[in-house]
Amino acid sequence: MSVFNILLIILLVLVVILGVLYFFGRKAQKKQAAQQEQMEAMKQTVSMLVIDKKMMKIKDSGLPQMVIDQTPKLMRRTKLPIVKAKVGPRVMTLVADAKIFDLIPVKKEVKATVSGIYITEVRGVRGPLEAPAPKKKGFFARFKKDKKEDKAAAPAKSGKAAKSKK
Repeated sequence: MSVFNILLIILLVLVVILGVLYFFGRKAQKKQAAQQEQMEAMKQTVSMLVIDKKMMKIKDSGLPQMVIDQTPKLMRRTKLPIVKAKVGPRVMTLVADAKIFDLIPVKKEVKATVSGIYITEVRGVRGPLEAPAPKKKGFFARFKKDKKEDKAAAPAKSGKAAKSKK
């Protein structure tokens, strides 16, 4: 076989793989749009007292067994943002959206938009919610220099150097 034939076969296989990925991607996108539409139709605003929030595996979370059985096998190993809250007289275990998990305050009352057991939005009952504290830089991230810091430090250094020479 010549090199041209081998390259042609590889190109053909890549085109088939891309076609299959495109097909499944479009299918998943339609499915996600339908689920989002369903969640929008079922959403309701409730007042709740947040007791605790953690990132937990779904089998350790305390969610109903029916919910655990319906989750895909691969999702059972991943950690989910779980919130324990008192909604009315009942203590419930809810799943928060990953985007708003950091905004949810512990031991405070909030108004939340809930769709089933999924928290999609959170607002403070008495004023706005506090923004989460910025995360600490890692050990190696502290040593990396930002371009903005270099530009700000360069004129200051040159001014000091000029004064020290005089």
